Amino acid sequence: MYVSRLSIVDFRSYVEVLLELEAGITTFVGRNGQGKTNLVEAIGYASSLGSHRVATDAPLIRNGAERALVRVEVQRADRTQLLEIEIVAGRANRARVNRSPIPRVRELVGILQTVLFAPEDLALVKGDPSDRRRYIDELLTARNPRMAGVRADYDRVLKQRNALLKSAATARSSSSIEPTLVVWDEQLAQLGAELMHSRAALLADLAQPVAGAYSQLAPGGGDIALALASSVEGASLPATSAVPEVDELRALFESTIVAKRREELARGVTVVGPHRDDVVISLGANPAKGYASHGESWSCALSLRLGAYEVLRSLDDGGDPVLILDDVFAELDSGRRQRLAQMVAGAEQVLITAAVAQDVPAELEGAQILVDGGTVTPQ
Repeated sequence: MYVSRLSIVDFRSYVEVLLELEAGITTFVGRNGQGKTNLVEAIGYASSLGSHRVATDAPLIRNGAERALVRVEVQRADRTQLLEIEIVAGRANRARVNRSPIPRVRELVGILQTVLFAPEDLALVKGDPSDRRRYIDELLTARNPRMAGVRADYDRVLKQRNALLKSAATARSSSSIEPTLVVWDEQLAQLGAELMHSRAALLADLAQPVAGAYSQLAPGGGDIALALASSVEGASLPATSAVPEVDELRALFESTIVAKRREELARGVTVVGPHRDDVVISLGANPAKGYASHGESWSCALSLRLGAYEVLRSLDDGGDPVLILDDVFAELDSGRRQRLAQMVAGAEQVLITAAVAQDVPAELEGAQILVDGGTVTPQ
């Protein structure tokens, strides 16, 4: 799989850009602040419907414009697909595939698969649990697009349940809401159990690729391990453990909800569920967060992305995901640069951004596109 054409209109700093791309390696070269990352961000957005730099869509629309357009042509096995997304300020976005509208924008997810690594990914190691949940859920949806609906339904039920708990927290008695709360409990437990099961299964598949990538990036640096830390009692487990069935997780979820009922009613918020889970990354006997050096943290974050790449490429659906390395090499020492280059050189398509072309190892020599003041010039 590779992107053969990128067209953007009023996206970030660009009024309009049309780029023809090839399989293999392409490097976008230009000084910081010239718009390199905006180009690969658009490709990543067409894949995940999210940005690796901002949490909302509003900053993606060029200042003064009412909407932005992203068009990506994807070559996948023996077919070509055109993905089009209209990002609209203050309204629901719209999308088309091969010029035909689709009912829900999220149906776009999974057609183009990308794995994007950027300096922001240090948050996977050093940041909050929400950063790691986002990582695992985006990969989960890329591997199984149906999970986008499960996640959306879980978030909807969670919002409704929180609203009910909040109203109970301000009332004199909670007895009147108990029957309604039980209904939301059942829905939350069913959807939450399915999400937890899928996360655990994904972590089990990630464990070996992540460990293998870390051993290559940091030879002699010890072992990396992943584990799921859950707010549901009895559901925390290392990635190497057997994955519990959905019914087992639902029963654990329901019993924990009952045990936490008084706390939830007092606080007016749901304290149990996958929205409070974390992915624990360990190096040897210690958690990476708080213990890993800067170099080890980089290697951990890279290993998580390279593991994701291996998980997606193992799918029997028409090729490798597109690998995007956004301003990565300037942050790595020479040894990690060389080892990373050797690991990714054979990917079907690698898109790299760099302020200085010399930062990119010779193993990744390929097409080059200069970006200067919003002008994009293929070399």
